[in-house]
Amino acid sequence: MGDGVVANQSELARLGHVSRARVTQIMNLLNLAPDIQEEILFLPRLERGRDLVAEREVREVAAIVDWIVQRQMWGLVDRRL
Repeated sequence: MGDGVVANQSELARLGHVSRARVTQIMNLLNLAPDIQEEILFLPRLERGRDLVAEREVREVAAIVDWIVQRQMWGLVDRRL
């Protein structure tokens, strides 16, 4: 969107064959503090079984604007890993 490849989130949803709500969920992950994004990127890959962190939990953290509060919330999630 920023570089003009797609006009808006609706077009992105159409091209990605997902709902606009799903695109919003994914875009909101960009609000995560950079260090939390990095931790998520480097979580070990699982061949089977449940993910170490539920996406719902990550979305709850991303919904918080304050990175300090995000880090506190992430610390509660991260302790279980």
